[in-house]
Amino acid sequence: MSLKNQWAVILGGSSGLGLASAIKLASEGMNICIVHRDRKSNIPEFEGEVSKLKAFGVDIKTFNKDALNKEVRNQIISELPEKSVKLLLHSIAKGSLKAMTHDGTNLDKQDLDITIHAMATSWYEWTQALIQQNKFADSARNLAFTSEGNTRVWPGYAAVSAAKSVLESLMRSMAVELASLNLTSNCIQAGTTQTASFKMIPGSEKLAEMSKMRNPFKRMTQAEDVANVVFLLCKDEAKWINGTIIKVDGGESLR
Repeated sequence: MSLKNQWAVILGGSSGLGLASAIKLASEGMNICIVHRDRKSNIPEFEGEVSKLKAFGVDIKTFNKDALNKEVRNQIISELPEKSVKLLLHSIAKGSLKAMTHDGTNLDKQDLDITIHAMATSWYEWTQALIQQNKFADSARNLAFTSEGNTRVWPGYAAVSAAKSVLESLMRSMAVELASLNLTSNCIQAGTTQTASFKMIPGSEKLAEMSKMRNPFKRMTQAEDVANVVFLLCKDEAKWINGTIIKVDGGESLR
């Protein structure tokens, strides 16, 4: 009952882990605010998912706008009730997948800057904006998705790997410096999951097969597996979990 009438703000929630989390949280009574960036051709499918969310009888807000834009961010946050946001979930998957080649198409500083902002520092910007506008509820949760690419090297994943490292560093500092606001910050490291963003990674088919071989349960992680942990971390019993990376991979990363 503690989650009812409280809001979850999900950045990048129109598909994959973000959308699965929205569905799980809505089924548990949370109001959902999704900020996403999709082409017009993808909107009908997303609107079908929104209809499913509304069927749970909760309030739903969706914004097909640039979450990385300061004015957009402040406008969206202004529409939320004060002290109502129980969860900020960062699930933005926008970045460069260029390799470190020397053929004129190699990864450059601009690629790194765009990726690190989208997949790391934007989380901190949203956190600060919610604090400044007094939107976080008491004992709120601040979560972001990281990946095993934070330490492993995959061709074409250098920019994202750098962003995940920044993301995790920010998480640790926020966990300490924002604790006085009764706000906890954590990262969820999902196992290999067949999301749209994963399929864009060069060699994703091979990575998928390898993950099944490595996983003790001989299957890939499902988005619903991760969404269940997002929900668990929102419960009162999880209020003492702070500043850590929680692996949700069935043991895949052990091998």
